[in-house]
Amino acid sequence: MKKGRVAFFRRYMDTVCPSGYEEEASRVWRGEAEGFADRTWADSHGNSIAVVNEGGSPRVMLAGHADEIGLMITCIDDRGFLSFTGIGGWDTQILPGQRVRIQGKKGPVLGVIGRKPIHLLKDEDRKKVVQMEELWIDIGAKDRDDAAAIVSIGDPAVLDYGFAELRNDLVAARGFDDRVGAFAVLEAARLLAGMRPKAAIYAVATVQEEIGLRGAITSAFGIDPKVGIAVDVCHASDTPGMDVEKKRVGEIHMGKGPVLARGPNINPPLFRLLEETAKKQKIAYQIEPAPRGTGTDANALQLTRSGVATGLVCVPNRYMHSPCEVVHLGDLENIAKLIAYTVARIDDETDFIPAWRTKTSSNPQSN
Repeated sequence: MKKGRVAFFRRYMDTVCPSGYEEEASRVWRGEAEGFADRTWADSHGNSIAVVNEGGSPRVMLAGHADEIGLMITCIDDRGFLSFTGIGGWDTQILPGQRVRIQGKKGPVLGVIGRKPIHLLKDEDRKKVVQMEELWIDIGAKDRDDAAAIVSIGDPAVLDYGFAELRNDLVAARGFDDRVGAFAVLEAARLLAGMRPKAAIYAVATVQEEIGLRGAITSAFGIDPKVGIAVDVCHASDTPGMDVEKKRVGEIHMGKGPVLARGPNINPPLFRLLEETAKKQKIAYQIEPAPRGTGTDANALQLTRSGVATGLVCVPNRYMHSPCEVVHLGDLENIAKLIAYTVARIDDETDFIPAWRTKTSSNPQSN
């Protein structure tokens, strides 16, 4: 990936973006889109939208959710310690001892997540999974008034981890789930801006996916696309302890290309178009079995209005819902290319009606 794109990716990943508090990341995303899109805007839900070839046909929506899991301040005690709850799904064993960044009323507030030291825990307590109500955030406040001067009930927080480059094109950060998706659809739209597509492309950084696919529901209803492609992360199975999981999620490796989901949530003709385009463009790809709803924005896209021809392209991701998720820059670059080249082939004559692949009959009993 070119240095300029990595620099923007780093800046985007360093924003604070828990579900319902996506404003900072949305501004950064739209600011980048303004350099090539016909028009950019935010809707009243907070979704950010950039359109390329507005007025083209059919309408194609590209969705990646910008929000990440986070924390929310729920109580300030007399000593100035903060209680909190989760925004989205957490493995609470990750939390003790972490540094946090709170979006306070006057700006960022740093703190640490405290717990009773292991030396003082009873033997039976050491074996238990810690609960959030047993933890607190220490911002160094003298008392309740001192804390309340800079922190309010309902303020969001994230673990204080930034973007870091590892070896062999691997990068680590919190929140790759799924700002990598919002980044990828933006990059796909950037490529399409120079490809003269027939379709109108609506790239959307959706909000509140981690708490129920909410932004995809509202933005897809407003755009009313014929075709929708969501980009999200999936579990890489190339790490220790994942041998058994391969039987469920398939062989998914870092650096081996986009992952195409296949199953009831996915439109068969669109899946074939993505696969054919990958072969034509010599883009390596992988396939993920998806026997039910995928739990991604693709769910919301597929069920919008009278139905949308939906695809799901995934980024292999290690250590999902942790502060040190890992993705491969080459995978991201190839996802953007695959989506752009696929969408460039779509016009009003492209048929997305699922049908048996036979020239003689649509009835399987006749074969």
